[in-house]
Amino acid sequence: MDMLIKKFGTTNKGKKRLCLITSALDSIKDPYEGTKEDQIGTVAEQMTAYGMKLECIVARGKQDGNVNKRIMDENDLLLKLFSMKTTGKTLYVETPTSLLGALRTRSITPVTIFRGDLELSPNMRIKVWVYKKTAEERFPTLKQYSDKAPPTDKFATHEVKVDFEYKSVEDSSKVVPPEQRIKGYRYGPQVVPMSAAEWEAVKFKTEKGVKLLGFTDASNIMRHYYMNDVNIFIAEPGNTNATLAVSALARAMKEINKVAILRCVWRQGQGSVVIGILTPNVSDNNNIPDSFCFNVLPYAEDVREFQFPSFSNLPASWLPNEEQQEAADNLVRMLDLSPCGSEETLRPDVTPNPVLERFYHHLELKSKHPDAVVPPLDETLKKITEPDPELLSQNKPIIDAFRRSFELKENPKLKKSTRRLLRGRPSGLNEEASMGDGNDGQAIKSIENTFTVEKIGDLTPIQDFEVMLSRRDSPEWVGKAIKEMKNKIFDLVEDSYEGDNYGKALEYLVALRKGCVLEQEPKQFNDFLRHLCKFCENHNLDSFCESLASKEIMLINKTEAEDSEVTEDEARSFMVKNEPKLE
Repeated sequence: MDMLIKKFGTTNKGKKRLCLITSALDSIKDPYEGTKEDQIGTVAEQMTAYGMKLECIVARGKQDGNVNKRIMDENDLLLKLFSMKTTGKTLYVETPTSLLGALRTRSITPVTIFRGDLELSPNMRIKVWVYKKTAEERFPTLKQYSDKAPPTDKFATHEVKVDFEYKSVEDSSKVVPPEQRIKGYRYGPQVVPMSAAEWEAVKFKTEKGVKLLGFTDASNIMRHYYMNDVNIFIAEPGNTNATLAVSALARAMKEINKVAILRCVWRQGQGSVVIGILTPNVSDNNNIPDSFCFNVLPYAEDVREFQFPSFSNLPASWLPNEEQQEAADNLVRMLDLSPCGSEETLRPDVTPNPVLERFYHHLELKSKHPDAVVPPLDETLKKITEPDPELLSQNKPIIDAFRRSFELKENPKLKKSTRRLLRGRPSGLNEEASMGDGNDGQAIKSIENTFTVEKIGDLTPIQDFEVMLSRRDSPEWVGKAIKEMKNKIFDLVEDSYEGDNYGKALEYLVALRKGCVLEQEPKQFNDFLRHLCKFCENHNLDSFCESLASKEIMLINKTEAEDSEVTEDEARSFMVKNEPKLE
């Protein structure tokens, strides 16, 4: 501390930082005058006067029975007192990885992204400041370097400048000047030109401000809705009324489990409007006021819909048995990063980015030794990027039990020749002719089914139906597949002669029922089956209803799909009702 004072004096306030790394397990000598608390107060006053910050990192591994708990508690109390009287903090770590993350080479000064009013209504506003709570640390930008300058030129910048020239399509030797160029935007197959004036006119004009749109239950906002970084809303520093208002609002929202929906424009002229969720952050520390956490919510264009049915809604034969479930539970418990009685592993606040750490370590090495080779990955960083080998070896029986409980199959890789053959195959080519014999033909057929099936064909309708159901690039494929399969079945029944198409129709109907159970679309199947049976009754096709009963094709009930309105008894009675009447 004395060295910092002598070198910098009262300048650079807030930029002078001391880092104390200790186990805090040994006793401290008593001062010649006063108490230890008095000595801490004197040092803290000096540090505050010269704008110094203190970071205490207490590194303790697993404790044995020889630790003096009285001395340890006394030291912890003194460190806590130091943190309260100075601008500093105390971190406790147990592992080398946590220690590496706790050692910050630089401290990023928080900068507000918004200062102004949180508008609850036209007549009610709260003065708030908004900071970034988390922000991804980007990989450093590597600039291009030119070695064309003479070695004797001491003022050479070695900067690389890039100039672009735009040339005419008709005459490649003619350069198009900036005043003759205009931006164009693709719209389907064409490019729509748009001038700077038009673009300025069509841009959405925004006004700086944060407005409350309303409140909703916290359960209505799914965790996967959160986008981008997290911001924190605090009351304007020094504003007592704003602090009280923020605290009252945050505690009221937490009490009734509500969150606020805000419309935010952080700066004047911002090109976009942000809609986000405000979550109360009630502090347990008397010295830290209450605040809010803010997360950006997606618009409709930002949401990606993937329809996956819940395991609980699937038939019992598709669910894991007790042995499989127990094996999975044991595997999860084995890999728990926060076991009871131990420090949480890979805590975000003390876990460094291994990519950045490795880069800066090599950069420092390269600055001292230009010809140095890239060193192997540090053992401390390996604990972040790789599973703990000791943990895996200790729990090998659990891993083996999990492997035995599930059938594991290797996913075969396609040969390059297969991809080339598929790419060069002309559309409309007969499948039998193009398949050949061997694995390549099967691989091509699999690829075609996966990526090119857009309607149910006549050759393999059930396979086409299943592939369309499995497509996740649009939610429309499920509805389209079900509709086309219903049409296929209805056409077969309607065009049948003395029941010649009933076999195919029943086969397709079984596939349709299975698909509707899998995709949780019971209403579509049940309505179609009722309509089909009524059609058969009206057109003297009772033999098809007899086939339904013999195949035990019934309505989808609640045990198979939660959304179904049909009970098990109703499903069975429907099948009985459609059985042939004995005379």
